Amino acid sequence: MSEELRQVFAGYKGRREELIRILQDVQGKCGYLPQEALTAISEFVNVPESIVFGVATFYAQFYLTRQGKHRIKVCRGTACHVRGSTRVMQTAKRVLGIKPGETTPDYQFSLERVACFGSCALAPVIVVDNKVYGRMTPQRAEQILRELVEDSREEPSEESDAGPN
Repeated sequence: MSEELRQVFAGYKGRREELIRILQDVQGKCGYLPQEALTAISEFVNVPESIVFGVATFYAQFYLTRQGKHRIKVCRGTACHVRGSTRVMQTAKRVLGIKPGETTPDYQFSLERVACFGSCALAPVIVVDNKVYGRMTPQRAEQILRELVEDSREEPSEESDAGPN
């Protein structure tokens, strides 16, 4: 971990105004923001750890726990809700065996509820590994997710306690 942090810190001067960019870069390297990284960032930018933690927990883009290799996001905004995203979310929960905000024990999948993607004309929307799927139905969601689960079984396995994804 410390070598990864040194690499990130090398691109910065250690100023407070760099905090969000540093958090983004560390999360990019690690896949999330582990406690030891928050402590090191606090020391590097010379601010209390509580400030670093506060920033990391304020913004939805930051994760304090390891995320799955595949991230599934289901929009729950008004247009998506009206057009059936509740049923799409229920399908995702059933297929993946996890609730929103959880990651599978093998770190293959994380499921998220998102307030709005801004793609209301395509409602309901899900995003799988940054690929947007619009006009989603529970049946299409099940097909997409089952294929993803099957593909992940065929990939070379990694230790569940291996590094970031």
